[in-house]
Order: sequence, then C-alpha cells, then structure tokens
Amino acid sequence: MENGFEAEDRIITSSFIQEDGDIEISLRPRVLTEYIGQEKVKENLSIFIEAAKKRNESLDHVLLYGPPGLGKTTLAGIIANEMGVNIRITSGPAIEKTGDLAALLTNLAEGDVLFIDEIHRLSRSVEEVLYPAMEDSAIDIIIGKGPSARSIRLDLPNFTLIGATTRAGQLSAPLRDRFGVIFRLELYTPEELAEIVKRSAGILDIEVNGKGCVEIAGRSRGTPRIANRLLKRARDFAQVIGDGTISHQSAKTALDRMEIDHLGLDSIDRLILTSMIKNYRGGPVGLETIAAAIGEEAITIEDVYEPYLMQVGFISRTPRGRMVTPAAYKHVGLPMDSQQRLDV
Repeated sequence: MENGFEAEDRIITSSFIQEDGDIEISLRPRVLTEYIGQEKVKENLSIFIEAAKKRNESLDHVLLYGPPGLGKTTLAGIIANEMGVNIRITSGPAIEKTGDLAALLTNLAEGDVLFIDEIHRLSRSVEEVLYPAMEDSAIDIIIGKGPSARSIRLDLPNFTLIGATTRAGQLSAPLRDRFGVIFRLELYTPEELAEIVKRSAGILDIEVNGKGCVEIAGRSRGTPRIANRLLKRARDFAQVIGDGTISHQSAKTALDRMEIDHLGLDSIDRLILTSMIKNYRGGPVGLETIAAAIGEEAITIEDVYEPYLMQVGFISRTPRGRMVTPAAYKHVGLPMDSQQRLDV
C-alpha cells in the first residue's frame, strides 16, 4: 500500500506473527480441562481419547479446521499429552519431497502424534505417500531409477496424524476421507474470550480486572490469538499512562488509540466500507475496483479483510459484486439514501 501498511502488520490479524512466538507457548494449556471454549469438540474428543486409552490403541487420525488463531496447534499438543505420547510438529509447505515425509514417519515411536499444520498445502506426490501410512501404517519407497527401480514397503509404528487447515475445501477428497475424527473449531464468544484473557493475564503476571477482560474480549474478533495480543498492548498503555492495572477505561483508551473499535474493526476495515459507500453508493462493486480505491491488492482484501466483514454482516457477495449492508452504514455513521435502501 502507498502508506507502507502491510496486512501482516495488523495487530488484529488472526494469522501467526513474530511477536506471538514470545507468549503463545507459555500460554498454551496442557490438558483438556484447562482448554477454554470449543465445548462440543472437547466433550467428543475426551471420549475418543479415553476409549483409545482403554483399548491401548493409538487415537484415530484427526482433522481440525477453522479460521486461524483458534487453537488448532494447542489442541494437537493437548491430544498428545492426554495420550501420553510425543508430538512432532511440521507444516505442509515444509514437506517438500516424499523423502522428507518418510524421514518424519520412520522416526516416530509407537503411538506418537504427527501434527501437520496447513495440511491443505501438501503436494500431491507427498499425499500419495501419506495414504498407505494412514491406512496401513506402512510406506512404499522406490529404490533406484528406470527399469531397475523397485518398491520396498516399510512398516511404521501405529501413529496418530493430526492435520490442521484453515481451508478444508482445498483438501483432496482421498485425504479428507482418511481422517476418522473431523472437528470444526468455531469463533469464540466474548464470555469465553474474557476467561482466556483472565487466564493469560494470570500466567503473564498482568494486573487486569473483570471489566478490562470484557473490553479486550469484545474487540478480539472471536479469536484467542488476537485477545492475547491485545492484552499485551493494553498492558503497555496501562503501565505508561495508567496505574498499571488494565481496567475497562484503560483498555478502552488503549484500543481506541490503536483504532480498534468495539467490534474489532480497524482503520483499514472501515476504509473499505466507507470507500464503497462514498465512491460507489454501497455497491455492487467489483473486488478489483475496491482494491484500486484503497491501494491494496485484491487477493489481500479477499483473504485478509473480507472474511471478518462478512462474518459480522457488513459486506455481502452478490453475482454483480460486493455490497455494503445497512448494518455497515450504521456502524460507520453514514446515512443511506432511498435508492440505496431499494438496492439492498
């Protein structure tokens, strides 16, 4: 963008950024009873884990999907801990060759967990090696080249593959069908996020009261990763311009100064909405046109900004283009004329 702003710089991005590495590991719960939210997932998962332990078997392969920042990696670690086994963590883009996957699989011990983040980004050739590993606990390796090439089958210990993805629709059907347990992680409620903020503050030794937790939770877009990040930033403001305790007022002051409003929208979110309203009467307007109007790439708008604006009901997609909803007009404080009301 012209002003030098990058999508990755946003404090309210749900994707992992560098500063998250400092605190995420220390904040991650180790057992299911410490894990806040995702109640249906926890209830079913606890039964599957208990049943597998009673049979002295590995847990079935697990697929976790949903928006980034909701705790898929944390849940994988909890599964391994509850099963009493080790976990190996990698990602789809990191497994470039079939040999990389073979090395990971052959180094697993009986019952271990292999966690593959962004599993939808595995190459097709790597996927082909994964199929027999998931089904038969074996991999086929080709030795040599040309007419003299031969296939050798290596037996593997029983293991649990946990795949995580933000784009379940991009998983191939053969891979998806090999997962016995599939969970969708939902956005958190403000009440659940307030609990997470309180827990994180206790671990990080941050002074925060109940109303301060609620204020941070309400602006965290339903995502624990964002809530923890905002907690750290609110602490900075409380220590420098307050008395050191994050209260409702100090949290509100901090988040207002970071231009994050009560629904978690930042200045770029609001710029998209106001540009569509002022320049194109609320739409319908094409994605490329919006991108040109605000000086951002179309794919960034589609992948980074638009999903949350659609979740809160401020933008709708139509065959003719994107449209701003009446709720968005109200949120940014701009009036709708009579023709716009008919269009909507």
